[in-house]
Amino acid sequence: MYKVLIIISLIFTYNHSLAKEISGIPRVIDGDTVHINSYKIRLEGIDAPEIKQYCKKPLLKFSATIGFTINKDYPCGLISKKKLIEKIKKSKIVCYSTSKDRYRRYIATCYLKNLNLNKWMVRNGYAVAYLRYSKQYLTDENYAKVQKLGIWEGTFTLPEKWRKLN
Repeated sequence: MYKVLIIISLIFTYNHSLAKEISGIPRVIDGDTVHINSYKIRLEGIDAPEIKQYCKKPLLKFSATIGFTINKDYPCGLISKKKLIEKIKKSKIVCYSTSKDRYRRYIATCYLKNLNLNKWMVRNGYAVAYLRYSKQYLTDENYAKVQKLGIWEGTFTLPEKWRKLN
């Protein structure tokens, strides 16, 4: 067991030492993309609703025996962006990137002081775990689902599927 922990620690240290550090006050593009100076950064392992995407949340629920709910459309993509802006509050963030995507964006985990912003977005229901690329935030997504936070309060199309349909 001790050897496994040493190996995991070495892998993390090795990967972290290869990471490109990008820091500064970001301009938030949407719930999973920021720009710091000339760097375009995609938050790793998460997928937020698109800016033009709408989700549904309960407006009015009738009794359990009737089981009827009236839903309301709301701009979940804009809200996702707004929540990230509000969380950062024009503060400096630090992002660690180990790769770029096909759009030449840096794929990174970003921090506001010691707070992992990628994790915060998923745990509060403003983004989903992007399981195609990582299972790192699956526990946080499950927490948001159970607590009915953010987009999990109602219904929505996964951002990846929404992009394909629109």
